Amino acid sequence: MSRIGKSPVTIPEGVTIDINDSVITVKGKLGELSQNFSGVTIKEDEGNIQVERLSDSKEDRSKHGLYRSLINNMVEGVSKGWSKELELVGVGYRASNQGQKLDLAIGFSHNIVLNVAPEVKVETVSEKGKNPIVKLTSHDKQLVGQVAAKIRGFRKPEPYKGKGIRFVGEIIRRKAGKSA
Repeated sequence: MSRIGKSPVTIPEGVTIDINDSVITVKGKLGELSQNFSGVTIKEDEGNIQVERLSDSKEDRSKHGLYRSLINNMVEGVSKGWSKELELVGVGYRASNQGQKLDLAIGFSHNIVLNVAPEVKVETVSEKGKNPIVKLTSHDKQLVGQVAAKIRGFRKPEPYKGKGIRFVGEIIRRKAGKSA
């Protein structure tokens, strides 16, 4: 039995859940999310959601913990929200935003201008003497992670000098350069 799938998802106040056939919809103060599901049954009782699998087939067992985690992320997202912070490490690396347009100067001949999805709120912080930080917040965990990975993919941190775009708190394994 899946250890993650067995544990119930608690529903905080202000969050409503609607289960129709094979679609679960979660509504809260920050937004609304929906997810298709198959191979499991979802039951709601007394402020908890329980996910149970239909059979012991390998496919249904693999979906048991998956859908419980997805539902938990949806409930937490519409009640608290998700955020990721990216740090730009390098001389002359800058970030600014005008609404949903993120402008990155990361060592290429031209700045990179990225139109971020309207569900994700973008904020840039630039303090003198510190690396610029890009903050992404949304109610959808998958979308925040996808946008953060796309931004990080423009200039991944390299192991020799540590320059690039990294998550705040991420540790980059450093390599020694040429031995003299």
